[in-house]
Amino acid sequence: MVKEKTVYTCQNCGAESAKWLGRCPSCGSWNTFVEEIVRNTSNKSILPTPKGLAKPVSLREVSSSKDHRIDTRIGELNRVLGGGLVKGSLILLGGEPGIGKSTLALQFALHLTESKVLYISGEESLQQIKLRAERINPGMGNCLFANETSLENILSHLQSIQPDVVVIDSIQTIAAESLESATGSVSQVRECTSALLKYAKSSQTTIILIGHITKEGYLAGPKALEHIVDVVLQFEGDNNHIYRILRSNKNRFGSTSEIGIFEMRNEGLREITNPSEILISSNEEQLSGISIAATLDGIRPFLIEVQSLVSSAAYGTPQRSSTGFDTRRLNMLLAVLEKRAGFKLATKDVFLNITGGIKIDDPAIDLAVITSILSSNLDMYINHQCSFAGEVGLSGEIRPVSRIEQRIKEAEKLGFKKIYIAKGNTVGLSSKFKIEIAPIGKVEHLFNSLFR
Repeated sequence: MVKEKTVYTCQNCGAESAKWLGRCPSCGSWNTFVEEIVRNTSNKSILPTPKGLAKPVSLREVSSSKDHRIDTRIGELNRVLGGGLVKGSLILLGGEPGIGKSTLALQFALHLTESKVLYISGEESLQQIKLRAERINPGMGNCLFANETSLENILSHLQSIQPDVVVIDSIQTIAAESLESATGSVSQVRECTSALLKYAKSSQTTIILIGHITKEGYLAGPKALEHIVDVVLQFEGDNNHIYRILRSNKNRFGSTSEIGIFEMRNEGLREITNPSEILISSNEEQLSGISIAATLDGIRPFLIEVQSLVSSAAYGTPQRSSTGFDTRRLNMLLAVLEKRAGFKLATKDVFLNITGGIKIDDPAIDLAVITSILSSNLDMYINHQCSFAGEVGLSGEIRPVSRIEQRIKEAEKLGFKKIYIAKGNTVGLSSKFKIEIAPIGKVEHLFNSLFR
């Protein structure tokens, strides 16, 4: 006998309630509860049936073949995935609208000429996909396309075609006919993802799901969705800039510390194999307020340009504005400069910009930030062949940072002649570098070394 009951489900975290609530007690989101009908079939035995029961085995009996990865023909994507697509894996690719998720998925689907690829779109028509494909790859590749939103029809296509790789754009547009809840609801997303995961594991098919981002910046759907999939990729960037960053928030087959950098063009996404050359301007003119920071994103080192502008406050209250850098940390660094180094910046407007539209959370950029601020305040340029890597403490000391050798090697590779680091980083440091290493202990010592 089939029984029906009504529950209210949070569309953000998947929490259930017997009545409607204005605010979810689990995740704190407002107006996210939606009514859904759940069917329970009674008189079902809870005992497992012996038919199809898998026999437990030891790990010694499990084959350890390493030939499970598919080359995507995109080096930056392979880097983030850990070497390519793993057969039988379920991958979730998320990002803001218009950031380039569909472009990236279509681009590598058209490049996989040696594998059978099925691209299923629930948002765009086949004519729209063809227009984009003509710009990305005029040869069109060997990929098969279908415009479908029914889970049952998608599984039927998979059974008949038996592709090696499947791309579904997007998981929020797919619905199972067995559920009465609306398309994109928590129940539909969870049910469709579970069915696709079961097919991927049983057939050794790689499935890539494209997911939307909520206004809070999280992947839409229940958080349980991220636990179901094997890999969670986040596509980031600013729509006003051409650079995009691909991160791995979860990866069962590789590291989550790698990032991939792309440049958005008319013909699709172009890989940036050396981001340092792109993020540093080639202007040889001596300008004040510019310094170069040796930073890390994950385990990937690159150099980035920090720009500052310090001017007298025209409207009484000084402004503090930063792009790509934490404003609260900027205020802390300004307080350190005023207290420990004696610079009167309380009546000055300070504007800070990280070039390329990239957001930096690495504390090692502190040294470059204060040098660019001092350079703009004094209107004195910094030698364009100098770079900086160090964290600034509240007492004005320069603190050591992690992976200093990688930062020094990156600066040396790009032709820099000198790099300022913390004194604590010189302990155990190799002496094989050709670049001059200048250890700094305090903020005032940095000022004396640069501007006197």
